[in-house]
Amino acid sequence: MAINTTEDFKALVAEVTAQDEYREPIAFGIARVDRGQKNADKVLQANFPLINWKENYGSGAVFIKALQDARFEIDFTQSEFVATINDNFLNSAMDSFAPYLGEAIGENHKNVQVIKALSAMKDVAKNFRIVFLFEEDAPKSVEAVYLKLYALSLQKAPLRSLNLNGAFGILTNVAWVGNTPYELDYLRENEIEMKLNGTFPTIDSVDKFPRYLQHVIPADNTRILDSGKVRMGASLAGGTTVMPGASYINFNAGTLGSVMVEGRISSSAIVGSGSDVGGGASILGVLSGTDGNPISIGENTLLGANSVTGLPLGDGCIVDAGVTILAGTKVKIANSELAKIKDANPNANLADKEIFQGQELQGLNGIHYRQNSTTGEIIARRSTREVKLNEELH
Repeated sequence: MAINTTEDFKALVAEVTAQDEYREPIAFGIARVDRGQKNADKVLQANFPLINWKENYGSGAVFIKALQDARFEIDFTQSEFVATINDNFLNSAMDSFAPYLGEAIGENHKNVQVIKALSAMKDVAKNFRIVFLFEEDAPKSVEAVYLKLYALSLQKAPLRSLNLNGAFGILTNVAWVGNTPYELDYLRENEIEMKLNGTFPTIDSVDKFPRYLQHVIPADNTRILDSGKVRMGASLAGGTTVMPGASYINFNAGTLGSVMVEGRISSSAIVGSGSDVGGGASILGVLSGTDGNPISIGENTLLGANSVTGLPLGDGCIVDAGVTILAGTKVKIANSELAKIKDANPNANLADKEIFQGQELQGLNGIHYRQNSTTGEIIARRSTREVKLNEELH
């Protein structure tokens, strides 16, 4: 049927979603893919101009109808569906979006903008693919991995909420030249000719994951002083500053507010607003010494230079420079300081003793971890300092 009005559009969406086999997607989007220079069937990267995450179900229905009109069979019983789009798909989608094509493109019509832009291009039946996720399951394709990485980096899905099992096996290790991935075998086979002709590329990195800034435009008040310091799939809240040097933020890790980052935030680690990760400080990831315990750092907490934290910390904590605090670290607390820590954490069940393991203190607020310079003991006391970032810098 002809779609001339918004009521016609709503009727079309209702017709698609009423299909017996229809399942509402968790996410969907259309990506431009980079294929291998040697093996064109190998997808090296997927660039999504827009992802839809638990939203825009009307556009999702339009895309499903367009796929069906283009003779694609969608198996709604699978966790994901990926297909290369063609002109028939675009023509159907354009017809369905007809009531909105003449409107100014705004926040509510970005899927229309995607289809209009694709319709103006030539030879779309090669490098553009659509992906639907119907279940939050382990990804099966490069496109699905990238869709999830986008969801994390665009803060559409919370950190540590997505299944990325097997992602490293799906993605290919490539040479990144700007935003273009090169197959390593292609470079090896053509190295002599390329170097003699002066066409051998300047390689920025070799990795399975691209850099965050290759795909994401950060908030206006977010600063990343070295593009190599943040991996795609990281989540940076507005106001985050990532300094050069020893800083690094891995995928599925990041910040929840204005944070100063001069140290390392490993995969699965999360840092709360107003906190400061000092120069060379390390927050351990689930594969680097935490026994699978994901680390969250509270608000207004300071990790001193070259400190190591393998323990969840609450708000207003301080770990002195060079101090390592792990789940099994022996921590000494004087009776007078223990009373103050209990007052700051009324729901904590702390025994009346002098020596604690780090894991007994995890997640508690207002603790200052220090090292006795005479005995070498790690000691804890009630923090008396307020960690406050410079608002002009964030």
